[in-house]
Amino acid sequence: MRRELSRWQDAVNERLKTCVESCAEVCAETRATSGGAGYATLIEAMNYSLLSGGKRIRAVLCVKFCEAARGNPEDALDAACAIEMMHTYSLIHDDLPCMDDDDIRRGRPSNHIRYGESTATLAGDALQAAAFETLLGSKLPPGNVVRMARALARAAGPQGICAGQYLDLSGTGKRPAMDALLELNALKTAALIAASARIGVIAAGGTREQETAAERYARSVGLAFQARDDILDITAAQVEFGKPIGSDRDNDKTTLAALLGVDGCNELIGAETEKAIAALGGKFAAPEFLVWLARMLAERNS
Repeated sequence: MRRELSRWQDAVNERLKTCVESCAEVCAETRATSGGAGYATLIEAMNYSLLSGGKRIRAVLCVKFCEAARGNPEDALDAACAIEMMHTYSLIHDDLPCMDDDDIRRGRPSNHIRYGESTATLAGDALQAAAFETLLGSKLPPGNVVRMARALARAAGPQGICAGQYLDLSGTGKRPAMDALLELNALKTAALIAASARIGVIAAGGTREQETAAERYARSVGLAFQARDDILDITAAQVEFGKPIGSDRDNDKTTLAALLGVDGCNELIGAETEKAIAALGGKFAAPEFLVWLARMLAERNS
C-alpha cells in the first residue's frame, strides 16, 4: 500500500512540474515581448511552496476515489493538481503574519520569510487562480468539470477554508466549546479533504451515493488528521513535523489536543477513522487502499 501511495505522490509531483513549466514559459514570453523584467520572482515564489514536498494526501484521495468509482485515475490528475495548488495557496496565506504568523513550513522558511509578505500574498492568489485554470483545462466531460470546479470553489471560500480561517483568527485567546472547535476544523481542514474525495468520484462519473459516501469518509479522515496534527504540535520534533512545534500554544489558540488532552484526542482519532472506513460500505470497488490510508494517517508521526 505504501508503494501505491508513493506511486501517486510521484505522479502528482510530475504533473505539477509540467504546470510549473507552463507558467514559466508564459513569463518568459511576456518578458521577451515587453522587454521588461517580467514576473519571474512571482513564479519562483509560487513554485517554492508548490514543489516543496508535502504528503499530497488530498491529491491522492482524488485519484484513488476516481479509481474506486471505476474511473481511470489518470483522468483525475489535472483535478488532483488543482487541489494541491489550492492547498498550497491556503498554506502560504495561513503562514502570513496577519494570519497564523508561522516562519517555518515543510521544514524550511515560509514563503513570506523567503520572498516578503507582498510577494507571498500574490503567490497564494496566483496559485488559487491557477488551480481553477488547471481544473477547467481537464479533458473530462464539460458537465463533470463544472461540477468539480464548483466543489473546489465551495471548499475554498466562505463555506470552507476562508470561513475556517476566520473562525480560527476570531477565536484566538478564547476557549471555544467543542462544537465550535469541530466546526472550525470541518471548515479549515476537512472541507478541502472532503472536496478532494468528491471530485475524484465526479471525475469517474460516479453516482451521487458514491459522492456522499466519499465526502463522509473524507470529513472523518479530515477531523482525525487535524486531531493528529494537534497532538504532533505538542509532542513531535520540528525536524519531523516540518513546522514550529507549539505554535498553536504560542499563538494562544485552543486546539483539540488542548481541549481533550492527548488521550481524548487519540480516542477521537480512533472513532473518526472507524467512521471513515464504515462510510465506504460496499459502495466502491477495491476500497482496501482507502481503508489503509485512513489508518495510516491516524497513526502518522509527521
